[in-house]
Amino acid sequence: MSWLDKIVPSMSRIQRKDRRTSIPDGLWRKCPKCEAVQYLPELTKHDNVCPKCDHHLRLTARARLSWFLDSEGREEIAADLEPVDRLKFRDSKKYKDRLSAAQKQTEEKDALIAMRGSLEGQPLIAVAFEFGFMGGSMGAIVGEKFVRAAELALAENVPLVCFAASGGARMQEALFSLMQMAKTAAALEKLKQAGVPYISVLTDPVFGGVSASLAMLGDLNVAEPNALIGFAGPRVIEQTVREKLPEGFQRSEFLLEHGAVDMIIHRRDMRERLSSILLKLQGMPMVKVDEAATEAPQVTEESVAAAADVVEGDVVKEEPRSAVESVLDETFSSEQPKGERRDG
Repeated sequence: MSWLDKIVPSMSRIQRKDRRTSIPDGLWRKCPKCEAVQYLPELTKHDNVCPKCDHHLRLTARARLSWFLDSEGREEIAADLEPVDRLKFRDSKKYKDRLSAAQKQTEEKDALIAMRGSLEGQPLIAVAFEFGFMGGSMGAIVGEKFVRAAELALAENVPLVCFAASGGARMQEALFSLMQMAKTAAALEKLKQAGVPYISVLTDPVFGGVSASLAMLGDLNVAEPNALIGFAGPRVIEQTVREKLPEGFQRSEFLLEHGAVDMIIHRRDMRERLSSILLKLQGMPMVKVDEAATEAPQVTEESVAAAADVVEGDVVKEEPRSAVESVLDETFSSEQPKGERRDG
């Protein structure tokens, strides 16, 4: 073998190595359902929904709120709160070490982010769970942030929207964690008594103490397609009852069919649909301005006479219906195919 034959293969390996490392990290993401590799900027254009199989990929809490809220006027609530290891808890690892690792990985202080902002111009408060932070588990700080967001919504009389993605209560905080179920439920009861709308959006996945409290207490409980929602996981249930669960059990479509959630909304329609629902829940009409409707209507003698006839005539009063009932009736009537009805 000549000296040239020894050099050429080595140079080829170096060139191949340079080619591989020249591709920047973070440009591609693999769909967990169909396993198609997607170009990240293209995936972002589709709201992180796989264009191949329509699977809704998980979003970080900050990315979700940035996508959901209008770009102007966003303000984070209680951003300075951090969890504390009051119990000096330790399992296979110290709790404070788990917190440090989660904070480093997610660049967040805890598993919930709350923001004041607006949706298509209407002010609201929105919160989102960070599933990457210890499985989105709910501890004392998560509960405190949620309650502060609810209290701010109550004080400003604006809606509260929650995007839940959690494995449940945080076991490392024991009773401090379990107490948040009652604490958040009490805050939501105050919103209910005051007539302030609260919409819960269930994303993949929602389990445990979060699903048993704030996630299912919305005036309207909405789910993303194919989201896994329940209390105990399907494997735990199968091991307990020793039976095979139905296909799609605990998926949002299964829950909708059995009346556990009110509706399923595709991510691309989420902002528009929730904006419309919130306007109706607050008794505000939907106003669409176009070229044909920019001029004020003209007042004529005929219109005045018609209005007088209405005033002088008999008025039939209908029994008032709640805003939530009206929204649900309209939504289901528009979504159900002709000839079908939704039992409930």
